[in-house]
Amino acid sequence: MTTEHDSGYGLSAEAQAWTAMVKARPPFPAPEPDDIEAWRVIVAATAAPEYADAIGLATTGAVDTGLPVEIHTVDLPNTVVHVGTPEGLAPDDRRVLLSVHGGGFTTGGGAANRAATGFVAGAYGVTVWSVDYHMPPDHPFPAALDDCLDAYRALLESHDPASIAVSGLSAGGNLTAALLLRLQEEGLPMPCAAVLNSPCVDLTLSGDTMVNDPSGEGPGLTNNVKLYTGGHDPTDPGLSPLFGKIGDDWPPTILFSGTRDFLLSDTARMHRKLLAAGVRAELHVFEAAPHGMFGGSAPEDRLLVAEARRFLEAAWNER
Repeated sequence: MTTEHDSGYGLSAEAQAWTAMVKARPPFPAPEPDDIEAWRVIVAATAAPEYADAIGLATTGAVDTGLPVEIHTVDLPNTVVHVGTPEGLAPDDRRVLLSVHGGGFTTGGGAANRAATGFVAGAYGVTVWSVDYHMPPDHPFPAALDDCLDAYRALLESHDPASIAVSGLSAGGNLTAALLLRLQEEGLPMPCAAVLNSPCVDLTLSGDTMVNDPSGEGPGLTNNVKLYTGGHDPTDPGLSPLFGKIGDDWPPTILFSGTRDFLLSDTARMHRKLLAAGVRAELHVFEAAPHGMFGGSAPEDRLLVAEARRFLEAAWNER
């Protein structure tokens, strides 16, 4: 495990400003799981176009490089995928990153997901398939996971699995890990690498940093989780990948978290589980970083992307 600092001199000014903003933000209690109309109001409010860029960055862990990206939408039988191709990409570059957004299982879709496609493609310099999966309150588990599986199957129709990597932040990390378990179950070929950025892999919410989160943000996810699980057993590996069986073909995985992240325990336990199964896995923990890092605004965010890109490029080069 490594702990990263901004050039060894402590937290950057941008990260300090983000941390202060988060501290000053008043808590926003989630509605009860059975208050469907209240959830619909929240989902609609966060889907407003003026929030698309901010939510797109916050739910993917990407950064805005300013690189132009061509985006088009692919309609699959059950879901939608936004495909981003960064300017200057060689026509014969077949590498592709399947990106699964976070957002507490309830936000990050629509306009935010399309915006995120551009940020992720620009940051990683490869073609990105961003899954605009179905979400609660109208589409609880397993709709989102089924959508991710459909997108991966569609990718396999045109790409060698050795050219495919997968990534996800928070709820997207949950879906990314759950997708890998589904691929194992169905005997489908695995991607060449995975990025799990602060993954929520235990929906029993029993990790130490979740239970003892002084900010209250972690326990505040309880209603989101109940809404998403839709009455299913939260220990089901499709919901809590930490409880799944890691197969021999699980791809090399890089994991990220922060010392103030309520999902640090989830991330650390997933890392230990992968190591115990013989998977090549790296864990990077950033000093003073809250959940989701610093909204793509700080040098620390760019360092995270650089580390993930290094890891992915090494995996792609091993093809």
